[in-house]
Amino acid sequence: MIFHSTYSKPILLVGNGVRAAGASGLVYEFAKKTNIPILTTMNGVDLVQDEFHIGFIGTHGNRVANMILNECDLIVSVGARLGIRQVGQFNKKFAPNAKLVRCDIDEYELSRTIKENEEKYHTDAYDFMKMIMEEDVDYSGWKKRCFEAKDFLASFDKQPGNMAVKMISDLLPENPNVSVDVGMHQCWCAQSLELKGQRGRIHISGGYGTMGCGLPFAIGSCIAEGKKPVYCIAGDGGFQMNIQELETIHRENLPIKIFILNNHVLGKISETQRFDFEGRCANTSADGGYTVPDFENIAKAYGIRSISLNSYEDLNQYADWFTDQQACLFDIPLPENSLLTPKINFETAEIGPKLEDAVLAKVKAILEKDS
Repeated sequence: MIFHSTYSKPILLVGNGVRAAGASGLVYEFAKKTNIPILTTMNGVDLVQDEFHIGFIGTHGNRVANMILNECDLIVSVGARLGIRQVGQFNKKFAPNAKLVRCDIDEYELSRTIKENEEKYHTDAYDFMKMIMEEDVDYSGWKKRCFEAKDFLASFDKQPGNMAVKMISDLLPENPNVSVDVGMHQCWCAQSLELKGQRGRIHISGGYGTMGCGLPFAIGSCIAEGKKPVYCIAGDGGFQMNIQELETIHRENLPIKIFILNNHVLGKISETQRFDFEGRCANTSADGGYTVPDFENIAKAYGIRSISLNSYEDLNQYADWFTDQQACLFDIPLPENSLLTPKINFETAEIGPKLEDAVLAKVKAILEKDS
């Protein structure tokens, strides 16, 4: 038995290994049966959606997810590697109040000890989920508090990129298939792309960091889905890595809907240059030699319907483009100085930017109050 009565604030943490084991459906079954809050890794961010969605943990994870992680008393981790982006530099600062139970099929991952006295299960995620399904527990009160905290924090940490992604997700149909490129927008999507339904997919490259993957991912997904509309969210930098695949989309008549979050900068790289190298933005921003083409006219040259918007808010005017059988491209402007927040400090494990003490105290009070 894993869920002892001494635990009142447990979480289930799921990673992409759950999908590899064919156990995605069991996660929803377990959530419905036990009302346990579920958090994910970035690679498994689409494993829990709709009314079950809270967020993902780690360096750029949702603030509420990381705060719940710090408050919980038990973590049951299934198919999640728990690498340095999730755990941080110092293991003792990871979920300081919680016992850790880990299930992983890879014995070498389990050979790393994250927390003292952790329980390790070297087994398949499907078999592990079937095992814990037998436990008779109900964490309705704790789950309610987690979602109350999520609602309270909904207006914080919202950059224009997050708001653009939220607008896109609001206009997507149920159970969409979304491919995401690499860059700042990948983190904005992981934070703010909440899908309707429980069978949608968000394809990302994870730790590979392969700029340019979004369009090829979308092409493969569209063909695999029998040419149903699929969605590609890219940055202006990553999109240029495989921009020639617009011809494939046109030639094969693939109804791929492309959203370029265009801040005219290589965001993730320039962020590092700005904060760690005294603002020397070499080949990542306009003043450092980086330029962006006219994506609308390029798409039209390939025979693809396209539009340059004045703001992500204009997407509402093109809702019918989201579901028809034609390919399209939206060039969506964002401020060049768009930030990626929140971010966990690698050394201190503090979540920045720091919120006012009264706000932090309110969240802590929500998570700590009795069921």
